[in-house]
Amino acid sequence: MQEKDRRRERAEGSENAHGHAGGTTNEKRLTIAVALTGTFLIAEVIGGLVTNSLALLSDAAHMLTDVMALVLALVAIKIGKRVADHRRSYGYRRFEIIAAAFNALLLFVVAIYIVYEAVRRFQKPPEIQTGGMLIIAAIGLIINLISMQVLRGASDSSLNMKGAYLEVLSDMVGSVAVIAGAAIIYYTGWKQVDPILAVLISLWVLPRTWKLLADSTQVLLEGTPSGIDVKKLRSDLLALQGVTGVHDLHVWSITSGQHSMTAHLLVEVWPQDSELLEVAHSVAAEHDIKHASFQIEIEHIGSPLEEHV
Repeated sequence: MQEKDRRRERAEGSENAHGHAGGTTNEKRLTIAVALTGTFLIAEVIGGLVTNSLALLSDAAHMLTDVMALVLALVAIKIGKRVADHRRSYGYRRFEIIAAAFNALLLFVVAIYIVYEAVRRFQKPPEIQTGGMLIIAAIGLIINLISMQVLRGASDSSLNMKGAYLEVLSDMVGSVAVIAGAAIIYYTGWKQVDPILAVLISLWVLPRTWKLLADSTQVLLEGTPSGIDVKKLRSDLLALQGVTGVHDLHVWSITSGQHSMTAHLLVEVWPQDSELLEVAHSVAAEHDIKHASFQIEIEHIGSPLEEHV
């Protein structure tokens, strides 16, 4: 019993620390990243128009989505801090997932436009000022590297922060590609490399964008969170003393790292105290589920359609 209590205290302490300190830290990280990318965006757009480089404009387009995505991610965190109410009993944390999905869709739209523009420019490549193109891309690379370092620490704990990190990462790759393109055009005069690089930048981003969209969609559809083995969870619950069956077992996420579950536990004899529920909650905590609801039954209560769950 003492070990069970210690496990529960550690789980609750970790949840509270992550919820408050993590949210504040992420907000500061995003504020810094917005300031850096927003300041450079204006310079890159002007530079892309002056130098007539599609690769640079492609990088600027991604930078624009960066700013929008980072601002949206920042707003998501602020909204997510609002306490739960009667209309939204789970609070507003899921807005972060909506922001992540929106960022992914936005990147898809930008990638499609860049490919279209690249095809048009490949046929009639314009004159490109490689000197200005190189300088602007180099400055963009430095800013992207700083922003990546700022966001890196939180990208594994939140889909919202992961989306923001991927946005900046894509721009970093774009800056490297633009620098390489400027050098190739300067030494060889091969102007077609500019639209080719623009397409490659877009194609490099798409697989990561697709994964972000898939992960956020999984949360929005209340699918089983990645990393949680439902079969093992069911087996652990069945192994509890007095439990003869488990049904209506559902596991989902409210937002990144905030997992919930419900389950009905069949027993032969009605328990005389709350020990069974306490142990069941300990099992849920061991599976990284911090919010669990259990219903104890002598007989199966539920619709036939849910018996297989």
